[in-house]
Amino acid sequence: MPMRPTALFAVDDRNLPLLFPPDVLARLTELVDIDPTITVTDFAAPALAGRLAEVEFLVTGWGCPPITPDVLDALPRLRAILHTAGTVKKLLSPAVWERGITVSTAADANALPVAEYTLGMILLCGKDVFALRDAYRETGAPPRGLVVRDFGNAGPRVGIIGASRIGRRVIELLRPFDHRVLLHDPYVDEDEARALGVRAVSLEELLTSCAIVSVHAPATPETRHLLDAERLALMPDGAVLINTARGSLVDTEALVKELTTGRLRAVLDVTEPEPLPADSPLLRLPNVFVTPHVAGSLGNELRRLGLSMVDEIERLLDGSPPRHRVVLGELDRTA
Repeated sequence: MPMRPTALFAVDDRNLPLLFPPDVLARLTELVDIDPTITVTDFAAPALAGRLAEVEFLVTGWGCPPITPDVLDALPRLRAILHTAGTVKKLLSPAVWERGITVSTAADANALPVAEYTLGMILLCGKDVFALRDAYRETGAPPRGLVVRDFGNAGPRVGIIGASRIGRRVIELLRPFDHRVLLHDPYVDEDEARALGVRAVSLEELLTSCAIVSVHAPATPETRHLLDAERLALMPDGAVLINTARGSLVDTEALVKELTTGRLRAVLDVTEPEPLPADSPLLRLPNVFVTPHVAGSLGNELRRLGLSMVDEIERLLDGSPPRHRVVLGELDRTA
């Protein structure tokens, strides 16, 4: 039997049992020689010196120290970095790609719970559930006029900003429902949008015509405050803004001003700053539903991220390309 290549965990050890529960860890250890009792918190630790020189696969995740050129020098046999999370922008030096090391992430697997969260919020906001709950809680009686109120999930327009992994998953999840979906993404033309089953529009048209707007663009210098005061003002009265991307895409001060008037509603899983200060109006306004960055993988959902990386190692050992390769030239327009 051929020797298994050496692998090493560089993951917060609190997450390791969730990322690699017994059945997933068993699959992994059939493929590579990896010790689940060793997780890297400092690549310069003397106890790691001998092991680093043999590592071919580095399994990284939340809590991994930055992988700099000096770290790479200590990993001369490294073939691939398999990241059990989404973005690697702040983790990896460009030297990783310059040295021909394969990089793969579990961003696709992590996209699913974010898309599911978004779908749930779209459906709940379509029924105005949060406002109705509050009214019911306050009065103890069902609000009047529910049959004639202008809300519901029969044909509202939903605007998706960004055809990212998550944006595309949201579009897929919306297909069985009776929504009309518009998309704004400068990198998606009309033909590709048509293939996705949506209509490509300008950002201005999307904002002025959609009852619900969901943000799924990456955080880049170009997208900072993409939704500023001028653009938020385009949204119709009663519209809902859902943000599960990054807080920096929305001008918080401008959003608070709109929300304070009661003209708009918002569902925010990400904010700027994050976490919010205790006195933030976003935590008190009745037309805002804030969650503490929980849309991504949590609990048993982390298992999907571990499985994704085991699948990638299996493909690499079979001589196949990874399914979820990260390309350096695309990092400037991805999450």
